[in-house]
Order: sequence, then structure tokens, then C-alpha cells
Amino acid sequence: MADALARAGYPRHVLVACSGGPDSLALAAIAAYFARRGHVDGHPVTVGAVVVDHQLQPGSGRIAADTAEVLKELGLEPVEVRTVTVAAAGMGPEAAAREARHQALEAAADGQGADAILLGHTLDDQAEQVLLGLARGSGTRSLAGMRPARGILLRPFLELRRADTEEICAVEELDPWHDPTNSDPAFARSRTRVEVLPHLEEKLGPGVAESLARTASILQLDADYLEDVAESTYASLVEREGPGAALPEEALRTLAPAIRFRVIAKAAAAVGGQQPSYQRLQAAEALLRRQGSAGPVELPGGVSVYRLSLAQLEGGEGPLAPGTPDSADSVPREGPRCGKLVFRPSKKPAK
Repeated sequence: MADALARAGYPRHVLVACSGGPDSLALAAIAAYFARRGHVDGHPVTVGAVVVDHQLQPGSGRIAADTAEVLKELGLEPVEVRTVTVAAAGMGPEAAAREARHQALEAAADGQGADAILLGHTLDDQAEQVLLGLARGSGTRSLAGMRPARGILLRPFLELRRADTEEICAVEELDPWHDPTNSDPAFARSRTRVEVLPHLEEKLGPGVAESLARTASILQLDADYLEDVAESTYASLVEREGPGAALPEEALRTLAPAIRFRVIAKAAAAVGGQQPSYQRLQAAEALLRRQGSAGPVELPGGVSVYRLSLAQLEGGEGPLAPGTPDSADSVPREGPRCGKLVFRPSKKPAK
């Protein structure tokens, strides 16, 4: 905990996110030690807490209230309960709950003037995250797992096993709440926790979780480097055109594929899109090969990508608005010289 707060620049007020489970309750107990001391390595610190009630289970309000009382007894101040409504809105239940929770945590941090939010994720959570990423066929960023620090979010326990947090609770005479959804086979993460990871430990020997977490740490370094290169490359190439953006075709072709895909994804995000899947990125990148259609390729979040030849650009022409009849046929399919990939927000068809 002290190392995490030191790396974060010794925040003056930190906020513990606590569900009442073993991991976050152990986190609160350790944070309370520094709250009682009033400093970390001589740097003053105060510690508050927030309990998020997702209202997804019967009695969740009572569990949240009981957890808040325990946190107050530990000496954390202020302690608040934030009730959220989880709306799927096109995403899975776990993702929707996570988004609602993070919004509540950020609001609580703003209200308390907290410089950091402490989360209780452990090495076991990290191992599960890597396994789920592998199952989805994800790239480097996803397999890099959770970061020890991301913005004001700090995860001091990423090197501890879940058994360690349970032992902390026992030593501190705390009675944690065990969320039944953590063992519910309806959720992929629960199946990974209860069935997959124990099976791997049994068949491959102990240390699988540590190896998966170590893999995430290694890939974090790779992902950070690739992200830095992609960001500087994108900044040097992008041409903003009103609500859209353009990237020079010839320069894109010379990039290493790992950087090229990331630059295309950044252009899509810059005009309001979401992170494209690998398949959608491949479809957009294929426009550079000048084989078949010059677009549009639709990316998630309402973004259309076109290839415009230099001849068309010099003629002052641009792609027709998405949804316009024969818009795809209007974009030149071949060109003797290189042009641009243009990213434009798509207009939703009228109902």
C-alpha cells in the first residue's frame, strides 16, 4: 500500500472502493492503518470510502449499509453509499455494472476531493483477466490485464493472492460478505474463477496464476511502447477535416502492421468511434491494398472509412454522405497515385 501511494505521488486524500467482500475489506483495513497514523512516509494522508450498491440482488441495500458501518468502525472518514441503476444499454451485465460502478466512484472522488481511488483487485483477478482475454482472442492491450495504476485508480493488491486477503480479514477479525455471483456459472468470469483456473492448476501444476499475472506485467511494457509509438505517429499523420479526419495512404502503407492498426483505431476514435474489433480493423486496413471496393467500411460507434484517390482529391471531390444511394460506387476503386483514408461520422438512418 505504501509503495502504491508513493508511486502515485503521495495523494493527500484517498478513497477506498469497498463492496464488503474479502479483497476490498482487506484493502480497507490496510488503508485504515495509514488513516490512523495520518501519514505515509511522513506525507499526510486521510482516507475515505465508498460502497456502491448496484441493486442487482435482494438485500443489496442492507449489505451496503452494513459494510459502510464496518468501514466507519475501521476509522475511515467520510464513508458513503452510492446507489446506482445498471442499464445494459447494448453491453453485457458485467460491463454495464462496471461502467455504473466507475461512474459512481468518480463522482464520490470528486465529492470528497480524493486524489486516488483504491481498488482491491488481486493477482487471482489478474490471472482471470488474462485467461478471459485469451478466450476472446484479444490483442496486447487486453492481455496486458489491469494496471497497478491507471489515472486516479490504484490497485495495490495486484501481487497478493486472494487467500492473502482472506487471511488479512481473519487477522483483523472482519467478517466479509461473499458475493454469490462470484460462483455463479452463468458468468464467464465466475466459471474461470471456480472451474478453469483450478483445473489448470491441477493439470499444469501450481504457479499458473502467477505465470499469467507475470505475462500481463510483461505485455504491459510492450503495450505501453506500442501505444506511445502509435500516438506520436498518428499525431504526425492526421489531417482534421471538420468533423472527420484523414490519414495519407502512402504513409500508412509504410508503417509496421502493429502500428498501422493502432493508428487506424485512433483515427476512428478521434471522430467519435469505439474501439474496433480486429476483424473491422482488417476490413479498414484492406482499403490500402486497392483491391475491390474503396469503401465505405463501417466501424463501431458510427464511423465510415473511405479510400479517396489523389485524383479525386485534386478534383475537389469527397465521399458522399453514408446512406446516400450508390455512395460506395461513387468512390474511385483504383487510382494511379496515393490518396487518403478518410474517417467520417455516419448519420443514422431516419426511422
